[in-house]
Order: sequence, then C-alpha cells, then structure tokens
Amino acid sequence: MIEILSDVLKNPLFKEGCAWRRYRLGAGATIVKKGDRGKTLFYLEEGLVRVLGGAELDGNKRVSPGLCDLEAGAVFGDVCLYESRERTASVISVTDVQLLEIRSDMLSVYMDDHPVEGYLFLKELFQTMSRRLGLANDRIEHLLAWGIKAHDIDKYL
Repeated sequence: MIEILSDVLKNPLFKEGCAWRRYRLGAGATIVKKGDRGKTLFYLEEGLVRVLGGAELDGNKRVSPGLCDLEAGAVFGDVCLYESRERTASVISVTDVQLLEIRSDMLSVYMDDHPVEGYLFLKELFQTMSRRLGLANDRIEHLLAWGIKAHDIDKYL
C-alpha cells in the first residue's frame, strides 16, 4: 500500500491541501468517531491507533471494546471510499501519530484516470479488508464458543 500511495501523492494533479492533507496528533486524540459521516480515508504514516467498537448493553450501559490496533502502513476509514457513510467504529491514537487524510472523491477520480494504479490500490485494499474480515470471523467464533461454554448451553445442543 505504501508504494501505491506514494505514487498517487507524487502526482501533480493530486495536490496536498486539495486532495489530501498530512497532520500530526498526540496520543489519546480522537481521529474518527463512530456514527459521524465520513468522506475520507486515512493512511497511518507513523504511530499506533486503536479501533474501538461501541455497544449499548441493557439499554443504558455502554462499552467500547478495542477491536484492533493498527500500526504504521495501515489504512482505515475505507468504508467511506466511494460514498459519504457513517463511520462504523471510532479510532483513537495510542501514541503520537502522523496521518494522511485522503479525500475519497479525489482518490476515485485519480483511480479512474490511472486504471493500473487504481487496480493495484483496490487489490491491496481488498486483501487488507479480507484479512480483517477473517480475523473478525475468528474473534466472533471464539466469543460464541466462550459464551456457549460459560452459560453451559452446550448441554442443550
């Protein structure tokens, strides 16, 4: 992903300040808030971020489990790649971070104009999302197995 994004960022038509911006945040900063509308995706150049879920239990208790940590080189916010959508998770910085925030509409135009680079970017993004889905499926399977065992449900199966 680094090579592909590097090529995109070097293109004179994909200008900093218009198509993307780079910024630094300190540890503990909220980068993305679950439920907010988004039109950008993020590339983490330096640091560590935590992706947080958010769920309501029993109508009034809220929990925000850490779903995963992402290190330098990771992309997040990809659900907003082709349309303005609600963010599906919150993301906070665990350490000081340096990020690129990329406008999805500008990236989409770039990929249309540069189909080979666009294909390579989407291929890499698909592989990343596929790995994340596999990890999520494993986590759900383990949680279900734990719940069945913890509540002694398996004797009814």
